[in-house]
Amino acid sequence: MSSRTSRDVLGRGLRVLGHAIRTEPRLFTIGTIGSSLFGLLIIANSYVVGWVIGHVVVPAFATHRVGTAQLSLVAAIFLGISGLRVASIFGRRLGAGYMQFRLQARYRSAVTRRYLALPPAWHQRHATGSLLSNANSDVEAAWVPIAPLPFAVGTIVMLIAALISLFATDWVLALVGATLFPSLFGLNLVYSRRMSPRQIRAQRTRAKVSAVAHESFDGALVVKTMGREADESRRFAVFVDELRDSLIAVGRLRGLFDPLMDMLPSLGTLAVLLLGAWRLETGAIGVADLVSVAFLFTVLAFPVRAIGWVVAELPRSVAGWDRVQAVLGAEGDLAYGEGALPGSGPAELRFDRVTFRYAEGPAVLHDVSFTVPAGRTVALVGATGSGKSTIASLAVRLVDPESGTVGVDGVKLPDLSLAALAGATALVPQIPFVFDDTVRGNIALDRPGIDDDAVRAALALAQADRFVDGLPAGLDTAVGERGTSLSGGQRQRLTLARALAGKPRLLVLDDATSAVDPRVEAAILGALRGSDAEASILVVAYRRATIALADEVVYLERGRVLATGTHAELMATQDGYRELVTAYEKAEKQ
Repeated sequence: MSSRTSRDVLGRGLRVLGHAIRTEPRLFTIGTIGSSLFGLLIIANSYVVGWVIGHVVVPAFATHRVGTAQLSLVAAIFLGISGLRVASIFGRRLGAGYMQFRLQARYRSAVTRRYLALPPAWHQRHATGSLLSNANSDVEAAWVPIAPLPFAVGTIVMLIAALISLFATDWVLALVGATLFPSLFGLNLVYSRRMSPRQIRAQRTRAKVSAVAHESFDGALVVKTMGREADESRRFAVFVDELRDSLIAVGRLRGLFDPLMDMLPSLGTLAVLLLGAWRLETGAIGVADLVSVAFLFTVLAFPVRAIGWVVAELPRSVAGWDRVQAVLGAEGDLAYGEGALPGSGPAELRFDRVTFRYAEGPAVLHDVSFTVPAGRTVALVGATGSGKSTIASLAVRLVDPESGTVGVDGVKLPDLSLAALAGATALVPQIPFVFDDTVRGNIALDRPGIDDDAVRAALALAQADRFVDGLPAGLDTAVGERGTSLSGGQRQRLTLARALAGKPRLLVLDDATSAVDPRVEAAILGALRGSDAEASILVVAYRRATIALADEVVYLERGRVLATGTHAELMATQDGYRELVTAYEKAEKQ
């Protein structure tokens, strides 16, 4: 890494620390006061030790006696200094610890909130493992220097006070300190420049390991059924080995730095003793002064390391901070209005000349227009890739169209508030997601007004009440991560019940009953069409029985609406529709 880049990392790292101090000034002040007091007590302790040697120990050797009063005084002084040092250490660690953990909690929450605010299209461009790394290890890395920061600031105060006290004691011995202290800072600076690329590489590799590990765990079923355990282990081992090598490189440099930090104060102590013996012979200083200065140099190594700890962690902090800010500064938010839907009951959904494309890819919807009348059921039918799931996402505003409008009850979706949109619409996606919670928790989601009666009513509409009653603890049964204790059809019915519990005015089913027995699916759609549901329904359908239950069918082909009408009408007039539905039917029979 170039000198200019190292300076840039150092400068940016100090700006990150400045931001931390401005965010938690009270805790930083507590930690710094405690650390500064600790440093000043080290200096005071050195001069007390010198005074004891010069005025108690040396005279005791000469007279072969020591007074009880003197011993009591010495003991009281050391006990007092020790008590103050305990208090200072407590204050330093309390301030630094609270500051670090509060910042980590604040930014973990901020990253998570940002994830939830960003649209699905943004998440699709980023690996889940990397996102987990952003919220965990990157946030942690950004604030790693906070723990030693107050100690480092207090050490600077200590070094300034030590230099002043050295000049007040003897200018010759002070020159040793004036030479040693800048050397310590210089060594820390060199260490930072050498450590920067190693820390940055290690932080990036951590994200890679997290991403690969998450993918391996998420695809465990595929890995095992395909017999790819050994290959997956080898793939993971490549990144683990890279992280190991990165951390070893960090540890190797740190192992070289620590002995050097120990050596410099020791050299300073040796220089003080040599020069001090000469100054003692000339009568310029006394024994107490020499012992005080020599003892001071012997205890400098540990506090000065705190500066090195901060400087050494700045590259890692900058790397983590940049990755966190990439999330917090991510663009693509869907702006919401402040409007609400008029009236109550089933809502009308209208697509008006909607065109849509993903990122810079080709358009997947072209000038799509259709209506789901209030209280009616409309089926979307089309071959794979015709744009059905995209329409479902547009209907609940997970994405916005490139052109054209999507509206509910005459209100454009971007004009609605987030609360109004979430309260009026509900999407049940193709792949059901079940939380690691109880049946009740999965359906209610802690939403106000959804009590056990509402949960059971939603389960009945979703034809899930019978299987839930058969579970060991009924509504209180824990279903496991992603609902592993349930079948695919049971998971689909549970997620459908979750959507129905909120009593949406528009319900969008994106092939949400594909894993359910056809008779159960017919019962579900029949119940949803009843008066209890009070919702308009847009359903992505494949089965003839499901399609036949719809009031109207929208037939899609390559992102365009080719025809609308009843199932019977399209079977009679649209060859492509008839072939598609018949093909689905034949495939199911086979």
